[in-house]
Amino acid sequence: MQKTLNFDYLIVGAGFAGSVLAERLAGAGARVLIVDRRPHIGGNAYDRYDDAGVLIHPYGPHIFHTNSAEVFSYLSRFTEWRPYQHRVLASVDGQELPIPINLDTVNRLYGLNLTAFQVEEFFASVAEPVAQVRTSEDVVVGKVGRDLYNKFFRGYTRKQWGLDPSELDASVTARVPTRTNRDDRYFADTYQAMPLHGYTRMFEAMLSHPNIKVMLNTDYREIVDLIPHGHLIYTGPVDAFFNHQYGKLPYRSLEFRHETHDTAQFQAVGTVNYPNDYAYTRISEFKYITGQRHERTSVVYEYPQAEGDPYYPVPRPENAELYKKYEALAKAQPGVTFVGRLATYKYYNMDQVVAQALATFKRLQERETARPELVEV
Repeated sequence: MQKTLNFDYLIVGAGFAGSVLAERLAGAGARVLIVDRRPHIGGNAYDRYDDAGVLIHPYGPHIFHTNSAEVFSYLSRFTEWRPYQHRVLASVDGQELPIPINLDTVNRLYGLNLTAFQVEEFFASVAEPVAQVRTSEDVVVGKVGRDLYNKFFRGYTRKQWGLDPSELDASVTARVPTRTNRDDRYFADTYQAMPLHGYTRMFEAMLSHPNIKVMLNTDYREIVDLIPHGHLIYTGPVDAFFNHQYGKLPYRSLEFRHETHDTAQFQAVGTVNYPNDYAYTRISEFKYITGQRHERTSVVYEYPQAEGDPYYPVPRPENAELYKKYEALAKAQPGVTFVGRLATYKYYNMDQVVAQALATFKRLQERETARPELVEV
């Protein structure tokens, strides 16, 4: 007796990586089952209305930005957009100053009146030359010197990562630019916008194809041997897939403390960083980000921690070496594709995950010439 597979693909994880692949594969005619252990789709980008009726991001603020026209065009199939340029202040020496560091940051911090040309000379005068840039500390002190490094970066990084910047790969602080003009936008990408009706609505549209079946509150291990399927796409932690065979890959986690206040506005911008004070790293106010009008406002405090859901791969050479061992195991799994931040142990932004998923779809299409069938005797 011969029967076809129930599903051509089983996708583990309904965040950006899994949902993009589910939508693309379903559109190409495949039957897709996507499972997630959480009670909702959207992964960490999931949003919802809190008890006050304010649209919040339970897993911290997710600000969409990209330089990729392909990624923006693809996501535009599932949502309209609201233009939004994120702005961040850092609480330093009793002032709230623009971050990334720009001309206004320097002038206000030191009581100066420098021009854009003069601030370049200022940075050059305080920078500490570094022969070979290896660490996050090297990146910052080599650009803006020790004092600005201590005021804006060292404390924040130590809270965020549980490590001194001198112990972290240069990529961590290299993500934050230094500006000589008054541009106070946190990002400078070509496309900066938020889904008009929220991320969850966008994911719902993405997964609405009749070829897609969604199972929530489900660990894939509970059903992987019970539901006939073809290729497996895995977006969870790669070390967990292999039962931590070589030990756990280090991640940083976050505790989110949400508050609602009886005021229309809590702070001056979407996010305020606290590099040197308090146990939390930042406070974000959602109404700036979503554009919602409401008489009350909701904020979230972020407390970095070592234990909990994995959010950030820790960029250190020894961790990269450990990942290579898991990567070798993953490459030896012809029936499994590993994609996404956790599965590839990379600190990707949302748009980078979408781009990776789109590229993965193309590779799967090129490789797959015929669908396998399940033969039952």
